[in-house]
Amino acid sequence: QLQLVESGGGLVQPGGSLKLSCAASGFTLDYYATGWFRQAPGKEREGVSCITTGDGSTYYADSVKGRFTISRDNAKNTVYLQMNSLKPEDTAVYYCGKMRGRYCSGWLLSYEYDQWGQGTQVTVSS
Repeated sequence: QLQLVESGGGLVQPGGSLKLSCAASGFTLDYYATGWFRQAPGKEREGVSCITTGDGSTYYADSVKGRFTISRDNAKNTVYLQMNSLKPEDTAVYYCGKMRGRYCSGWLLSYEYDQWGQGTQVTVSS
């Protein structure tokens, strides 16, 4: 059974950090590009970051560039999202998704993904 499971969310103060994990089972995650999306209440799901296979090229939304870092650990079949300097506007449910191909082409389009996790809540508040 193909599955993605996110973890690592929680409540953090503004300026704090969290590291999200996206663990895959039933398939080898490194064969596919992997992306992170988020959805805040009342808003559409938006792309946050993507990492390709092979050389691990990375892509970020302008809103998180310089603060978030995506990475992968192939031995653990897991992709991570390190989030630093968190802001209240980063509050959302964060989802990881498996793209259909090896590269992040079209990574901002949710229909380019064929497998999603259940999401993990990130709340940034004082």
